[in-house]
Amino acid sequence: MINLIWAMDRNWLIGKGNILPWHYKKDLMYFKEKTANQAVLMGDMTYDSLKSYYKTKPLPFKEIYVASITDRTFEGATKITDIDTFLKETEKDIFVIGGRTIYKLSLPYADKLYITWIDKDHDGDVFFPKFDLTRFKLISEDKDDVLNFSIYEKVKP
Repeated sequence: MINLIWAMDRNWLIGKGNILPWHYKKDLMYFKEKTANQAVLMGDMTYDSLKSYYKTKPLPFKEIYVASITDRTFEGATKITDIDTFLKETEKDIFVIGGRTIYKLSLPYADKLYITWIDKDHDGDVFFPKFDLTRFKLISEDKDDVLNFSIYEKVKP
């Protein structure tokens, strides 16, 4: 099962440079709860961003896959150069955790979306790619102040 998880503001903003443009403790806790000890897929910039937070500690995921076409290795991770083949062929439950390009490439394969809607505007420069949310049905939501934790499932044809 391919799961995408992210938070975005009213303008579909997801980043500022290579960091989150906000700090909501409940959103960080939600992300950690959903992804801890899970297999995750991310791009190399997201990997670098997370490593800057964790510094010498290992990332808290069961397996880490980094999609990259760069000529480098990623400590504690498996490098994926063909994301389409990987997503078509994997039999694992995967959480896609960013960034923008990896989300865009993963959306056609998504079975579930974990979206934290932030009912506020923030300053940043990276936006989630536009997509047709009607291809998914809302299966749960939990509102908490400006945060709305929503889970969607792909509508079966």
